[in-house]
Amino acid sequence: MIAFNYETDFELVNEKKYSNWISNSIVNEGFEEGEINYIFCDDEYLHKLNVEFLNHDTLTDVISFDYCMGKLISGDIFISIERVQDNAKDLGITFDEELPRVMIHGVLHYCGFKDKSDDDAKQMRTKEEQYLTDLVK
Repeated sequence: MIAFNYETDFELVNEKKYSNWISNSIVNEGFEEGEINYIFCDDEYLHKLNVEFLNHDTLTDVISFDYCMGKLISGDIFISIERVQDNAKDLGITFDEELPRVMIHGVLHYCGFKDKSDDDAKQMRTKEEQYLTDLVK
């Protein structure tokens, strides 16, 4: 089950579309959907989590807490709407283009994809693009 939670004024339009897209992406990667919670928040909210749980005193766009067990994908994905807006501006794209990339990024981490090395980041970006294409179909 995929749930969307809001700690800010933002609300996702067409939750069902995104839920189906994420579910299909998980199945396509050979995994099973468990409980995935998306929590949309602001910079302050996510910064607190970053400091408290990861000891990182920086702003970030997404933090994922992984509760996966084997092939069952579960976790909490916190997304700062403010960071996504700023990232979109920096990348010269719209917020509506950047948000799904960040959303699928967290799920891809649960599926075993990494992004610390250049090669891993390239593979992660390729997967993100693949699933973003699926979303607009």
